Amino acid sequence: MRWKFLLRPSWLATVAGVLLFAFACFWLLSPWQFSRNSERETQNNAIEASLTAQPKPVNTVLAPGAEPDAHTEWSRVTITGSYLPEHEVVARLRTVQGEAAFEVLTPFRAEDGQILLIDRGYVRPADKGAVSPYAAPPAGPVQLIARIRADENDPKGRDAFPDPASGKLQSYDVDSRVVARSSGLPIRPGYFQLDQDQPGVLTALPLPQLDSGPFFSYALQWIAFGVMALGALTYFTMRELKPGGVLAEMGDRAKAKKARRRKSVAEMLAEDDDENTPAGSPRNHTASH
Repeated sequence: MRWKFLLRPSWLATVAGVLLFAFACFWLLSPWQFSRNSERETQNNAIEASLTAQPKPVNTVLAPGAEPDAHTEWSRVTITGSYLPEHEVVARLRTVQGEAAFEVLTPFRAEDGQILLIDRGYVRPADKGAVSPYAAPPAGPVQLIARIRADENDPKGRDAFPDPASGKLQSYDVDSRVVARSSGLPIRPGYFQLDQDQPGVLTALPLPQLDSGPFFSYALQWIAFGVMALGALTYFTMRELKPGGVLAEMGDRAKAKKARRRKSVAEMLAEDDDENTPAGSPRNHTASH
């Protein structure tokens, strides 16, 4: 019965592998790429809207203590207060426009008493990868225009550490929680990225490019891969059900080999003799007397 090949361990393993791959394509990989495409569209829309919208006071866009989300990130806000440079932290291992950089993070006390983290932009590394000297922020009250940003997350949860070469605290991410722990200040969630020409800005960080990226096409590719895998499984299953299937032939050869092993040596020699004797020729039998 040809359906028996479906119970072969090798075939069961093949089916399990194909189904697992298809499941990953349809329910893990393609949804992941679709979600990344959706995130990119949301980001692009927010940046585009912020280019023409007038900045608003920070508390009207983001309530005190509230974390930035997809609806508020990249919005331009105004903040009035004073820098706290003694608690500054430099974010290391950054890349800006394809080159290494350090981002300078300075706490800022607003007029209402809130403490916010301001990303003053970036500086390029000096010799041997050290932090280049940079200008201190202005003293006294200033008004800033900045963009709301969500905190980055360090999977290892590392704290800021002192850099002996520069004497600055350094961190691995731009994260208000890291600066809050190093300074002991109650810094509100998120950080605020300065635009160009703002008080205290160094070199302002460029905005992300407004392109959709390859995520949507990647998602369609994973769906296509899953369909191809299921189609190939169906094709080879139907092929094995017909005469001449590979597994059937392998099974027949295995049976023949097994049957051949059961024959005695004399029987196998006799078969070989029969195969090598021309038709009509008398067989050469050795008579024993």
